[in-house]
Amino acid sequence: MSKSVPLFKIPDHQVAGHQALNGQLGPLVDESGLFYKPLKDDRGLREADFYKTLLTDDRVPDHIRKFFPKSFGTQTLEASDKSGPLPHLVMENLMSKYANPSIIDFKIGSRTWYPEATDEYIDKCFKKDRETSSLYLGFRVSGMQIYENQDLGYWKPDRKLTITYTADDVKLVLRKFVSSNQASDFKKEPDCKFASTVYGGSSGILAQLQELKSWFEEQTIYHFYSSSVLIVFDKGSLLEGKKAAPTIKLVDFALVIEGNGILDHNFLGGLCSLIKFISDTNKDC
Repeated sequence: MSKSVPLFKIPDHQVAGHQALNGQLGPLVDESGLFYKPLKDDRGLREADFYKTLLTDDRVPDHIRKFFPKSFGTQTLEASDKSGPLPHLVMENLMSKYANPSIIDFKIGSRTWYPEATDEYIDKCFKKDRETSSLYLGFRVSGMQIYENQDLGYWKPDRKLTITYTADDVKLVLRKFVSSNQASDFKKEPDCKFASTVYGGSSGILAQLQELKSWFEEQTIYHFYSSSVLIVFDKGSLLEGKKAAPTIKLVDFALVIEGNGILDHNFLGGLCSLIKFISDTNKDC
């Protein structure tokens, strides 16, 4: 009997990063719950090396590893832009277990460029950091989607808009994220119905972020430049009165460098700022 060939498709719930739309190069997923990220340059190979190191680095506590996607090495397959075979980093598809996920991708750090970058790359990143909320908030919204209901589907603002969000915009989005009414209806005040369920509690988003923060307050192994905190929960389940455990994951490690015994103040500062925004939202709700 011949072995079946996996069916690859464009991810349904990707909110940031390069997307395999309109014949462009981007990630693919299969029906088994795997996510394939193309490794097109040195930065991609660095990310693959980071995952390989993470698996064997006993300096990373087990309770922290849960915040990283599971990785399964690399595999060569046809690129989404039909340019030919290309190595892909194979990871778990974080969205495969969610029926109707609401997601926000926060790129962490007031500085997204790494010390070894070229002057041209640094200038490009610094311009973007300065023109978005990164420089003054310590993070920016790279992308998002909020599930509304079965009829309306998702509210998914353009990423060119989300990265320009001001502090007030971020506060509003964090309220919309945990509300039962339609996120796309700007005439209605968000009801924050699910704030305590998603943000609060011993296993909510704030508790998970605090656990991650505690590690960053002491870890000097890595510096995470241009990495993101992904926040997700199944809003469809909450609308139906079911449980929907919220989750955070760290993603995007193409620009991770050695910490050399120095705290990652850039990432830690952004993480603290994000925690403050979410904590204030939870209290106000």
